[in-house]
Amino acid sequence: MIDPLAEIMSLLQPQAAYIKRVCANGRWRVERGETGQPFYCLVLEGRSQLKMKGHPPITLEQGDFVLIPAAWEFYMASVGPQATDIPKTTPQMLAPGEFWIGDPEQPAEVQTLIGYCQFGAPDAGLIVSLLPQFIHVQGELRLSMLVQLVMDECRAQRPARHVVIERLLELLLIEAFRSITICNACPGVMGGLADERLTAAIRAIHARPAHNWTVAELAKAAALSRSAFFVRFRETVGVAPMAYLLTWRMALAKNLLLSKSMAVAEVAERVGYRSASAFSVAFSRYSGISPVKYEREQLQENERSDVPSLLQTVKE
Repeated sequence: MIDPLAEIMSLLQPQAAYIKRVCANGRWRVERGETGQPFYCLVLEGRSQLKMKGHPPITLEQGDFVLIPAAWEFYMASVGPQATDIPKTTPQMLAPGEFWIGDPEQPAEVQTLIGYCQFGAPDAGLIVSLLPQFIHVQGELRLSMLVQLVMDECRAQRPARHVVIERLLELLLIEAFRSITICNACPGVMGGLADERLTAAIRAIHARPAHNWTVAELAKAAALSRSAFFVRFRETVGVAPMAYLLTWRMALAKNLLLSKSMAVAEVAERVGYRSASAFSVAFSRYSGISPVKYEREQLQENERSDVPSLLQTVKE
């Protein structure tokens, strides 16, 4: 049976970036101006507050885990009224991977593990757009264990540690998505997979992405009327059924263009287009660039990035 979550994680290609432990006391507020990369946080001790643009503040308790698949503008702060009035605080680095906020001579009131990673998929934003804007999981021991293992591997210099960290990150992300508490504030594909009616339609799309799907056919798979299915899908997943299908087809197409020795016509057939020209028009309209040009530019980009990657490996 096709597993949509497994397919999504496989295409995203999570890669290790950085993880650190942060201790804090007193009143503090740390603003984060990220660049759309994944951010996650595990609260080891105490309580803190997370505020993302467009969402009400969230109080994080000990054992809570938060994942933001594409972090942009947000801040973390001490729990208390009017956190926005607290001056911006700059963490002090005490040692590699160890940071302190507040008075280091006083006991820590809050301890967190904060991590950053990146997705190796070309234009991962396509796939991330299908995910919830954030995930908040409370008291899940398996997530805590995985974050601790990532931290341990980051600190150690064991053989093949990059491979181990990337496998652990993939497990961490999968576990986070499996543990998600579905709420109307966070629509995404996981909401659809938690709905026994919608999951049948989503699995059908992933099983046969090249099929000429209609809303009526997908509604039949979900055992719902066409109108009820359309409204339920859009509200739960965050996009209309045909928009989800198109996004998934384009994500598959980008992956096939780079990872397989395929002609554009074959890629077109794999993702549901009867001709290379029809696919090229759809791809260009969606991505702003033709499939051939996209493939050429991505390969050139990969060649340029290989040199720094090799130098970094030698340096480590």
